[in-house]
Amino acid sequence: MRGLVARPNASENFVLLLAAVPQPTAALLPLTKRVNECGCRVVEARVSCLGQEVVVSLLVSGPWDAIAKLESAVARLEREEDLKVAIRRTGAREPQANLMPYVVEVVAADRPGALFQLTEFFASRGIAIEQLSSSRYRAMQTGADMFSAQITIGIPAKTHIASLRDDFLEFCDAQNLDAIMDPMKY
Repeated sequence: MRGLVARPNASENFVLLLAAVPQPTAALLPLTKRVNECGCRVVEARVSCLGQEVVVSLLVSGPWDAIAKLESAVARLEREEDLKVAIRRTGAREPQANLMPYVVEVVAADRPGALFQLTEFFASRGIAIEQLSSSRYRAMQTGADMFSAQITIGIPAKTHIASLRDDFLEFCDAQNLDAIMDPMKY
């Protein structure tokens, strides 16, 4: 039996589907329908409107043959539904018991580089960005262009939280960002 590779379980076969379609087309319906028809299931889903596009991210799992069927169905799906789809094999996310989830919220006058500087701050300290949503908007009262970000981070358990919070608030003061960093409450 040496040299033979065992076929993975159904729970070990994952693909990531990323699709973009012009608004107001509903991209989620044809994608989830095709996933279902191929014998797979959606594990996680994200839908966002970015510019004039609807962007859908799906983590899909299923038996190896159902995943293969889904991979071959992508070209037809693109043609029939006017979607742009990227598909990539991946795996289940490993639990990160050594990371503490925190939420960071930032608001500031909009300026180039604000998001880069925030991500650089966390990356330079080995802090994982788990989720991020940012946008520009015009303040109702003043008409000023504003920047807003909501970030979920994973802080290594060995990190001294008070020191990190002090460093973060000092960084925000230097960048003229109004921010909070609090533990995530489930």
